[in-house]
Amino acid sequence: MLVIGLGANLSSPVGPPLATLEAVRLLLEPSLRELGHPSLWSPLFRTTPVGGPSGQPDYLNAVVQVSTASPPDPAAALRLLSQLQELERRFARQRGERWGPRSLDLDLLWWGDLRCRGDVLELPHPRLLERAFVLTPLAAIDPGLVPPGAHATAAELLNRLLAGASDPAPQRLPGRPGWPE
Repeated sequence: MLVIGLGANLSSPVGPPLATLEAVRLLLEPSLRELGHPSLWSPLFRTTPVGGPSGQPDYLNAVVQVSTASPPDPAAALRLLSQLQELERRFARQRGERWGPRSLDLDLLWWGDLRCRGDVLELPHPRLLERAFVLTPLAAIDPGLVPPGAHATAAELLNRLLAGASDPAPQRLPGRPGWPE
């Protein structure tokens, strides 16, 4: 299984975040079909930013889960990461300060049992178990899923995280045309 996180800034200078995420989904779908079937898209959630400078706007976040046809390898993961970064560039992503505001954020969260630890890619994503903006959409599509490195389900991890959080819980947006939840 392959899992990718998607986020778009609510004050993006390149356009409405929902339109951005819908366009990214359409551009990403052919590559995902090559890797496996089916793609399972989470609902969209409004989330508060984590880390970085204060005063950032909220984000729209989602995840996509793909059952892959063949086992992953580091070269395939790097190719996919390159595709994700190219999509970010197409939507005016600028890599400025760490965890600073960004128009689009696409993260390769994990791919099966693949473990990578390098300058360009770390799998599984090192902070995926600490982020409500990842765990909330994961729990929405598969509450019983146990992410890599965890000893609890996505729903259990999310409940623990939200119990100790000072930020508001992610807010699920109503379903809408153009988004395949």
